[in-house]
Amino acid sequence: MAQDFLGTGFAFPLSVTPRGKLALARAGQRIEESIYLILGTRLGERLMMPAFGCAIHDLLFAPNDPTTRTEAVDAVREALALWEARIDVLAVTADFDPAQPSLLLIRVDYRIRANNALANLVYPFYINESYV
Repeated sequence: MAQDFLGTGFAFPLSVTPRGKLALARAGQRIEESIYLILGTRLGERLMMPAFGCAIHDLLFAPNDPTTRTEAVDAVREALALWEARIDVLAVTADFDPAQPSLLLIRVDYRIRANNALANLVYPFYINESYV
């Protein structure tokens, strides 16, 4: 029932099933894809919607320190509050891996408003793309 309420739509990125049909995403998968799309889009990247996206990309080449991690958390929280109305963001944290100093692991804990289901995802963000 809750999945019917959340709906079905095209999967992102667009792909074709083995039967030759467009792949569909259901319920929470659509929300997760939307979050990745929001966080992966730079502000100003979309021509007709320059405010769409996340300011996290302004942190490219910033030092991997507590200040940068706090700014990343704030940018993610602000973008999701503005662009993803189907969820309540419960927590956003940014951690780093000493083995990969250019990588921020941004964890988003959220609740889907339609059915109160709890979910989370980890978004990898490379501060310095030269290490990728």
